[in-house]
Amino acid sequence: MILHYVDFYALIGYNKGKIYRRLTCCKEEIFLGLTLAQKIIKAHLLSGDMTVGTDVGLKIDQTLTQDATGTMAYLEFEAMGVPRVKTEKSVAYIDHNTLQTGFENADDHRFIQSVAKKHGIYFSRPGNGICHQVHLERFGKPGKTLIGSDSHTPTGGGIGMLAMGAGGLDVAVAMGGGAYYISMPKMVRINLTGKLRPWVSAKDIILEVLKIMSVKGGVGKIIEYGGEGVKTLSVPERATITNMGAELGATTSIFPSDEITKAFLKAQGREEDWSEQKSDEDAVYDEVIDIDLSSLVPMAACPHSPDNIKSISELAGKTVDQICIGSCTNSSYRDLMIVASILKGKTIAENVSLAIAPGSKQVYNMLALNGALGDLIAAGARILECACGPCIGMGQSPNSKGISLRTFNRNFEGRSGTADGQIYLVSPETAAASALAGVFCDPTTLGEQVEIIMPEQFLINDNMVAAPAPVEEMDSVEVLRGPNIKPFPTTQPLADSIEAACALKVGDNITTDHIMPAGAKILPLRSNIPAISNHCFTVCDKDFPARAKELGKSIIVGGSNYGQGSSREHAALAPLYLGVKAVLVKSFARIHRSNLINAGILPLTFENEADYDAVSQGDVLSMPDVKEAVKAGKDIVITNKTTGKQIVAKCELTDRTKEIILEGGLLNYTKANS
Repeated sequence: MILHYVDFYALIGYNKGKIYRRLTCCKEEIFLGLTLAQKIIKAHLLSGDMTVGTDVGLKIDQTLTQDATGTMAYLEFEAMGVPRVKTEKSVAYIDHNTLQTGFENADDHRFIQSVAKKHGIYFSRPGNGICHQVHLERFGKPGKTLIGSDSHTPTGGGIGMLAMGAGGLDVAVAMGGGAYYISMPKMVRINLTGKLRPWVSAKDIILEVLKIMSVKGGVGKIIEYGGEGVKTLSVPERATITNMGAELGATTSIFPSDEITKAFLKAQGREEDWSEQKSDEDAVYDEVIDIDLSSLVPMAACPHSPDNIKSISELAGKTVDQICIGSCTNSSYRDLMIVASILKGKTIAENVSLAIAPGSKQVYNMLALNGALGDLIAAGARILECACGPCIGMGQSPNSKGISLRTFNRNFEGRSGTADGQIYLVSPETAAASALAGVFCDPTTLGEQVEIIMPEQFLINDNMVAAPAPVEEMDSVEVLRGPNIKPFPTTQPLADSIEAACALKVGDNITTDHIMPAGAKILPLRSNIPAISNHCFTVCDKDFPARAKELGKSIIVGGSNYGQGSSREHAALAPLYLGVKAVLVKSFARIHRSNLINAGILPLTFENEADYDAVSQGDVLSMPDVKEAVKAGKDIVITNKTTGKQIVAKCELTDRTKEIILEGGLLNYTKANS
């Protein structure tokens, strides 16, 4: 691995399709080519000038939602008053809240199906599969823009899409024809050379990237993969890598669309959707990372962070209690065929519980027809439905302190549903080998690897995707609402001054799972903000909801990378409902910061990170004339009235996000400007 910093170029704009830079060392002006991501951004640019760090507004071609975030997104879309979506394709998936232990999930699914039928949205029914896997198979198009109310939407980068996770309200605005705004990212090229050795997988590539960059190393960046090694990777392998780019904190990740992409789309009966997508040969990147694929070994992300990486050889022999294979990261036909080839004719270890969830109905059907499903069942695997399942704590929680190897993308503490569960993220190869051994097992010890050849023709049957009603029939469609569906919380314009207690102080790398937990007990409340708010931050402090309600208004203080993880806007909406007016931290994760702004909550960062130590839970913080400071773009001076200390905070807002905060959130702003 070699890391280069291309820091001698100063970006000053673009002209005639080329990035225009000044070579500062010799004052020579030159034109340089565009990266693939820059090309797609330029083709979809509605506002802004592609200067790094400034806002750019993008035309969005496609959107997706899933049921854990979709109900709120569609309530927001309805509130906007737009009769029919204006995107090329919008799809609503049911894949998260599929465990129906009460009426709530079924009611939400019925609501989403009816609102999709009415407003021009395709509806992927329960059992059809995980949104990212199905969208890759059936709807994604190279060169198009896609945003989804799920942080792993960058999976679409595996076929050359500019695919980004976003809050539900951002998705609603895009469905209504509005632009999606991002801060223009830096460009990082990961140059792949060589070829993976047998039993080493795409999962090991992204774990290597996480080892190099960390969970916050991708913030404000787009990760673009290139080099000769790209040609050795199939589309499912590329999608595994872009999927877990979310764990880097990156805006998105993307691969070129080439002949391998074309073959995949042709096998899906969608050859006409293919287009070549690549960067210019003279494109310049802000960073370049070289990875020799032939040097990689099987790895695992150890508890409780995706960047806590060790080799499997370091962990070999450690007893395993549970193994789960699937999720949007590793549930493709290719992944499960590899697993079936390892398990065929064998039996999983007596001490191991093995669960497998195919990523889509297409994958499930093909495994059933070619006999691989029978091999999995015969080996002792428990076959789950085509859904997210254990990845979001929806069933299959491990035993107390249980060691669970999972082919998933996140291993945050408590996310599995077991508070002290020890979750490791591994490849399907490592998972299957370890299931047989009953301990961590390096798959390179298995002998000769069976070659999995990508099908020339996938089994195509879209009978579980319901089309929207024709325009002439949409008015007659009734939207069905259950009693668990509550309105979007009301927001108010920014007050002239804020004085409130610090209701909670937390540390670094607080995830959205800390703020708004998932799991089978809480996920059914996603359409009911008053009810779900009772679980807000209870992972950190079980008394927080009651304390916040008693205070009436409050401020949260946190460390660096606050809000990493999922795109769930509930991690902003629940604090909003509980009266949180501002969040003061060392640094934010991208999507969560956007969600706070969309909710009208003031996002503040310490000018001096050492001032984090100057605030304690319970301290009263005063921000006089905060509205005028925000309007003027000035720093916010905070007085800790408990200690008398003054703290300076930055509130870095663009003209647009400033107006959103002043209006009290994106919904108010959209209504005021429609």
